[in-house]
Amino acid sequence: MALLSKPSFLKSSLKVGLLTIATSLCMPLTHAAPIYKVIDEQTGQVTFTDRPQSYEQQTGKQISQIAITTGNETNSSGVANTASSSATNGSDVITQPVAATQTLNAPATATTTATVKAPVSYQLTIAEPSKERAYRRPAQSIDVAVQIKPALQAGDSVRIYLDDKEVAQGLSTSIATVNVLPGAHTVKAVIQGETGQTLEQVAITVYVIQNNTTLQNNKKIAQQLLAYQNLSWYQKMKLKLSQKEVAQSQSQ
Repeated sequence: MALLSKPSFLKSSLKVGLLTIATSLCMPLTHAAPIYKVIDEQTGQVTFTDRPQSYEQQTGKQISQIAITTGNETNSSGVANTASSSATNGSDVITQPVAATQTLNAPATATTTATVKAPVSYQLTIAEPSKERAYRRPAQSIDVAVQIKPALQAGDSVRIYLDDKEVAQGLSTSIATVNVLPGAHTVKAVIQGETGQTLEQVAITVYVIQNNTTLQNNKKIAQQLLAYQNLSWYQKMKLKLSQKEVAQSQSQ
């Protein structure tokens, strides 16, 4: 290529590419931002995003802001902060959040026999996330913590579901969002008895949004790595020397 025949230009380009890679890798996640709900008037499709400007120029789009925070923020006491689930205007349909302590099903009645014990009346609560919250995909995970009273009896178990798919057993788990589609999802905790019957369950709605900034940065990094792999051994050697010069200049 013609550009490769100009050493001064190549050296400058390699320095810029190296600094761009370092900056991209060290770039922190964006701070919490308002979440917007976009409705397609023709199809009824609902999209959640923190970049409404991408849809403002499109016709047939209804855009409204909802008061939901992003991320796993915590307050000074170590308890996760939560955002109000009320919409900021009347057009938003999210006005009645599902309380984390709401019981969806009454305890199932076990068969009364001489060998079957009576089921325990459990109190089940999803402590984290305690209210509706949005998570950026794929950078953030959905941390789930469950509280139960009284303690689990022998043979009973707690199972955690995402959209009716079991993801873990126990009182806590972390759900990666890399394979979760953007949109609204249901996190559910269920107490099962020894024979498999549902004794208690509770659910909460969470939202997954696409982290466009992270995807763009990853794409740039992948392109830069590919460009480095296509360099000749001589060009790679020059890049290493340039990297050493940059490190020395920054240390002075």
